Amino acid sequence: MTSPTLVLVTGATGYIGGRLVPRLLAQGFAVRVLVRTPAKLEGVPWHDQVEIVEGDLSSPEDTEKACQDVHTVFYLVHSMGSGSDFEEQERDTAQLVADAAERSGVSRLVYLGGLHPEGVELSTHMRSRTAVGKVFLDSPVPAIVFQAGVVIGSGSASFEMIRHLTENVPLMPAPSWVQNKIEPIAIRDVLHYLVHAPLVDADVNRTFDIGSRDVLTYAALMYGYGYEAGLPHRRIYALPIPAPMLAGWWVALVTPIPHSMAVPLVQSLQHDAVAQEHDVDDVIAPPAAGLTGYRHAVRLALSRIENGEVETSWTGASSGKPYEPLPSDPDWAGRTVYVDDRSRTGEAPPEAVWSVIEGIGAENGWYSLPAAWVIRGLADKVLGGAGHNRGRRNPKTLVVGDAVDWWRVEHIEPGRQLRLRAEMLVPGEAWLELTAEPDGDGTRYRQRAIYFPRGLFGKLYWWGVWPFHGLIFPSMARNILAKAARDSAQARQA
Repeated sequence: MTSPTLVLVTGATGYIGGRLVPRLLAQGFAVRVLVRTPAKLEGVPWHDQVEIVEGDLSSPEDTEKACQDVHTVFYLVHSMGSGSDFEEQERDTAQLVADAAERSGVSRLVYLGGLHPEGVELSTHMRSRTAVGKVFLDSPVPAIVFQAGVVIGSGSASFEMIRHLTENVPLMPAPSWVQNKIEPIAIRDVLHYLVHAPLVDADVNRTFDIGSRDVLTYAALMYGYGYEAGLPHRRIYALPIPAPMLAGWWVALVTPIPHSMAVPLVQSLQHDAVAQEHDVDDVIAPPAAGLTGYRHAVRLALSRIENGEVETSWTGASSGKPYEPLPSDPDWAGRTVYVDDRSRTGEAPPEAVWSVIEGIGAENGWYSLPAAWVIRGLADKVLGGAGHNRGRRNPKTLVVGDAVDWWRVEHIEPGRQLRLRAEMLVPGEAWLELTAEPDGDGTRYRQRAIYFPRGLFGKLYWWGVWPFHGLIFPSMARNILAKAARDSAQARQA
């Protein structure tokens, strides 16, 4: 019996990588994933069907180990970082992967880059993605570099940007680039091409433009979204103001996309993004049902969101800050730590309290002074943080690694405990821990806000927000138990 072809997926915790893995498995491939934090994959349904290798792409040893016996390497990582050495770091990491693939006898490299015109000055991030693709194409290992424009799917950053701009701004003066031509592509079609890439003839080494064949303006993308979402007609006025940095700040303020991601997304829209060739049809047949048109892709995405079926989200990638997990309580000895610890007993059973805990954030809110959370979120956005409106992937359930507004799920013990790590900009490290334990016929609810300050400013920050904690946290505990009691009573009456 022939062993299944082994492929390596990097970026498996990301938006596209997390969707690609189960589809590769469904096609009969054996899948290995290289991740820095294996705990992020604990809640995914395909966890036990793949080989998980802990490591970092910047380590030659880790990368070469992950490439052993692999036929195809999918390189699906791209940082939205910045800095003077950003492009150099991206290129160096790609070269390291290409070298490890060559030494390990890998047969194929696959990379997803971006559509862009020739002969124009590209943005820093688009230029970096193009350079990464060139590294792979210049490697002795045959490479396929797909070049895609705006990816439309539930949870994609591009789709969320279109969605929130259209829903939140009915009348929008916009930079002139909203009239640039864009060729979107549905996430299902991106995955179709990726899944079939390992089967392409070994001598193929080139870029392929991929798209829906629907060529629209960015303004038309928003109009089309508004129509499919049933919104009143939007009015978008193009003004001769390029201002990508200013537009990036605007996008960050009115959408869940943080400034660090909004700016490169906006910069990538400064030029037309349309497929220049359709040669991919010669090596990978289109999907059996044909390519997905833009309006159809929007309808599919909205359906997934409405039904709570968002498979992966752009929020799955952490902010990139060097976090350490919360130390156990005994390890706090000798360290400065501030704790707001509250405990209350309620009449609702633990499962009802847990349901409220697991559904916290996004549309359900935080059960205390909503205006205060919104104001704090806006302040975080202005400073370049995640902000309060990032939402969550699923309205009812959580797994490790999920984003919940400006928090990240660090630990979850279903039915008992949820621990969130703060990704807002604070001078220190912060966690929020919510626990439900049986107490007679009811539940003892415990809520701990834990903060490790960084320097004097970190300590001043804690004492500056302490009066607000005195208002927010008591009502939060009280309202969570009250909501659980109401839900429990309604369930008994049903």
